[in-house]
Amino acid sequence: MRLHVVTGKGGTGKTTVAAALALALASGGRKVLLVEVEGRQGIAQIFDLPPLPYEERKIAVAPSGGDVFALSIDPEAAMLEYMEMFYGMRSAGRALTKMGIVDFATTVAPGFRDVLVTGKTTEAVRRRGRNGRRIYDAVVLDAPPTGRIARFLNVTQEVAGLAKVGPIKNHSELVNNVVKSPETAVHFVTLLEEMPVQETLDGIAELRAAGLPAGGIFVNMVRESLLPQAALDTAVKGRFDAGELVLGLKAAGVADGAEATAMAEALAEEVVEHAHRTELEKAERASLAEAGLKSYELPLLADGVDLAGLYELAESMRTQGAA
Repeated sequence: MRLHVVTGKGGTGKTTVAAALALALASGGRKVLLVEVEGRQGIAQIFDLPPLPYEERKIAVAPSGGDVFALSIDPEAAMLEYMEMFYGMRSAGRALTKMGIVDFATTVAPGFRDVLVTGKTTEAVRRRGRNGRRIYDAVVLDAPPTGRIARFLNVTQEVAGLAKVGPIKNHSELVNNVVKSPETAVHFVTLLEEMPVQETLDGIAELRAAGLPAGGIFVNMVRESLLPQAALDTAVKGRFDAGELVLGLKAAGVADGAEATAMAEALAEEVVEHAHRTELEKAERASLAEAGLKSYELPLLADGVDLAGLYELAESMRTQGAA
């Protein structure tokens, strides 16, 4: 795989997973480009960097060597490149930018903006050095949310349909050939919750209907069960006895008498809630399994997402064979 597209419902940690995947793929001496297209500067925030300019620059060293480069795509700058590449009109493009023609064009034809950013990304996938080898071993695209991923990736085909001949058609076909090739995989990021899981399943179905390549499912922020299965089964059935907790609290010298009883009852409620949540998560796992894609479970980071956390997630991905 050379192009890894990462999508997910808002709040699932899509950008975090994309960044960790780039680190995992670069590990061992490879060179990977991490691309964002939504203008949120999410990559800069995660790696604790100043806002990224519209240029490819090295941002991190991967485990066991390897480099991660990043690019925050600006549709306006991409359009200037497009006009220079296909029409030799970079100076005219600057004039059009000042007149607001770029905003006008992307407003009248919203898909054109998507073509520009996917085009820039796929160009990085295809690019070769003087020695004939690919510049990047892999490109990771932090893509738009699941709800519009199929349209985002398939928009080049729609634009190609509007332009029957010429540079726009040729450009669209180049992009489409990369996006739909066996070298591309679209990965979904989700949580073990009903809405993100359902949106993931809907996104996979849309992707397949459009003939686009589905990759894997990254289940993010997974919490380990704190209790043995027997205790969980008892709690789910509503037969959890707080008496043992009272004895345990007394034996540990934490509380005694009425205080121990009150504390044990509160803890018992927590146990029941934890058991029910574990059962719901089990059901969501079963739903995801029906999609027939490989799943990778990433741990909930106790200290939040920082650079150390990214490396921890990257190592988890490598251990599970995601990179």
